Amino acid sequence: MSATDFLNITELFSDEQQLVSETVRDFVQKEVQPRLRDCWRQEQFPQEVVASMGALGLLGANLHGYGLAGMDDIAYGLVMRELERADSGLRSFASVQGALVMYPIHAFGSQEQKQRWLPRLQSGAAVGCFGLTEQYGGSDPEAMQTRAVAHKNGYLLNGAKMWITNGSMAQIAIVWAKLGTEVRGFIVPCDSKGMTVKTMRGKLSLRVSVTSELYFDNVFVSADNMLPQAVGMKAALSCLTQARYGIAWGVIGAAEACYEEVLASVGERKLFGTTLAAKQLVQRKLALLLTAITQAQLLALRIGQLKSSGQLRFAQVSMAKQANVATALHVARTCRDLLGASGIMDEYATMRHMCNLETVSTYEGTRDIHLLILGQDITGQAAF
Repeated sequence: MSATDFLNITELFSDEQQLVSETVRDFVQKEVQPRLRDCWRQEQFPQEVVASMGALGLLGANLHGYGLAGMDDIAYGLVMRELERADSGLRSFASVQGALVMYPIHAFGSQEQKQRWLPRLQSGAAVGCFGLTEQYGGSDPEAMQTRAVAHKNGYLLNGAKMWITNGSMAQIAIVWAKLGTEVRGFIVPCDSKGMTVKTMRGKLSLRVSVTSELYFDNVFVSADNMLPQAVGMKAALSCLTQARYGIAWGVIGAAEACYEEVLASVGERKLFGTTLAAKQLVQRKLALLLTAITQAQLLALRIGQLKSSGQLRFAQVSMAKQANVATALHVARTCRDLLGASGIMDEYATMRHMCNLETVSTYEGTRDIHLLILGQDITGQAAF
């Protein structure tokens, strides 16, 4: 039994799902883990692993057709868990590429757009980013200031987007802008004239992730680069629902990594004549942490079952996203405490996970916003 599978939940996964999990964990351990400390220190993403992620079918893994992996939704969740076991930045890359770039093309694009972009994005030959958030929008994306106006054979984009994962790595951006009073989605090549991409530096969180600002100054977008079915804020938010589902799974991996690291540490470190693991306070904390991780695992599994059967509602995803991120952040903070002074050193992964989860708690809907989504679902009244 795994140290973090107290209820033998792995037995509920199919052989194929277990193989996916084991394959991704092996990939992460061999190709990603050795690079992580240097990437964290240097504030850079390990771009050399993107092709391997594509070859394993990890990009847009639960999408079907066009040469895509077509994994079931629970297998996809396990992919996110294993990627975030390494680092939230690695899962963020895959999550944006699959749920926020490939998904809108798959769901809302023309056949030509799908055939052109999905195989390239799946293989990692092309990288995409998702431009919705703006400096003054935050939790209110409908307040966006980015505008599209009709121009001969296309549109002109003006505005800016902020906190854009993968931005400086990307060849295309899925950009949401107001065309008149209607929100529309566009595929914008990042080398377009008038488009500027600026990498955001100095982050104390998600340092193994590329975060950028996008600026549009009369950027021409041809008519065939508008996503024909991407109409209204509901379309944009449906992409976030896909990504939030992956987050609910992913953060479990971060929590498990912290727990396993501290369990090994307290079993070896001796104080007052015995190991820390023999102390009542330490055992109490470990017991509570494992209980919380197990609850998060069960919540993720259930929303995976609902998604697989086509019954998952976005409010249920909000419950899982906010609850599991809060659990993972609590686990990471407690584990950092149990590691003592050593916990602040980057030879341990726990504080890196803790810092990353501060961002994961905020992006794609803060905990308060998700609780208000739940509140609206419960009462039928919006409090936004």
